[in-house]
Amino acid sequence: MPRIIRFDHIGVTVSDLDLVTEFFTSLGLEIEGRANGLEGEFLETVCAVPDSRTNIVMLKAPGTDVGIELSSFEKPGHLPGNPKVMANELGLRSIAFEVDDLDAILNQLAADGYGLVGGVGQYQGAWKMAYVRGPEGIIVALAQRLDD
Repeated sequence: MPRIIRFDHIGVTVSDLDLVTEFFTSLGLEIEGRANGLEGEFLETVCAVPDSRTNIVMLKAPGTDVGIELSSFEKPGHLPGNPKVMANELGLRSIAFEVDDLDAILNQLAADGYGLVGGVGQYQGAWKMAYVRGPEGIIVALAQRLDD
């Protein structure tokens, strides 16, 4: 039976590609590649959006093979999304990362104007975690493993 052999990436469509790229690189992700002005039969066939053109940035966390593909369509124009989506609404819930210093990252993000969705919680004394609403409403889950 055919099967999935590995997890490759998560695709996120954004309006401001540079702003969202800067947000994720400030968290430590690295730009793996960039494609500008991607258009033509391949894109139209896969995305089913006729006469489309997009710019893409591929990001990866150090030491992983899983990435985030940020895509911003030049044409046709963007359709509205809900930048205030909450965790119980259908669709992509969050993009999660394990971090080494949650408090420091939260302070950095707050200085950049990004706030918590709720608060900082602890799970069974093993994890400390928070949701941050990033640019364009993207929810990023940040979790720090706590030492015993």
